[in-house]
Amino acid sequence: MRYLLIALSILFVGCTSVPLEKDIYPDDPDFAPVSAQSLQPPPSVSGSLFNVGYSSGFFTDQQARRIGDIITVIFDERYRSQKSAETKADKSSENKANAGNLLGTVPGFRNMDLGVDLKNERKFTGKGEADRSNSLTGQISVSVADILPNGILKIRGEKWLTISEGDEYIRITGMIRPQDITPDNTVVSSKVADARISFGGRGSLNNATKQGWADRIFNSPWWPF
Repeated sequence: MRYLLIALSILFVGCTSVPLEKDIYPDDPDFAPVSAQSLQPPPSVSGSLFNVGYSSGFFTDQQARRIGDIITVIFDERYRSQKSAETKADKSSENKANAGNLLGTVPGFRNMDLGVDLKNERKFTGKGEADRSNSLTGQISVSVADILPNGILKIRGEKWLTISEGDEYIRITGMIRPQDITPDNTVVSSKVADARISFGGRGSLNNATKQGWADRIFNSPWWPF
């Protein structure tokens, strides 16, 4: 019974320390376009119908510069990192003390002398290598969610693709400078500051590639074995 309680305690600690992954659903408010109410032009206070915030020039590029405008983000993410580390440590010590003669005899007890011989040796060898590469290409059209006082545009958006065995999604939020927007109203993902890019899926195919909750417990740092 005592061992059963210990095993249940370990399992309970593992369950509490390994959180389950949050399921992803469409129409998340953090990635939704701005509401229609915020796109209404403010009332004019100058008596004129012209509003500089909602004017369009015939001889200027049609780039996103207002809340609710659409802009296309082109993904060109490529990262590669390599790391190698090796550590070796050796330590040994030896101590020896011989018993001296006392009146021509070696003192002892029951055929055991008082000599001491201690020897200690430790050795540690560690080696680790990591080689990681990531790549993401494609594009997604998102909307301008807000404009900061310094003119920086905050963008956000998502795209969902429903297939027979599940859903695939891509999401992005971040901030861009108006001068980084190209004449064809696009911006590369490397120009997006504070970017949060998510690419994943949900459904039977996605679940088949994930570890179960028991496997996550056994592979967690809390597992003592």
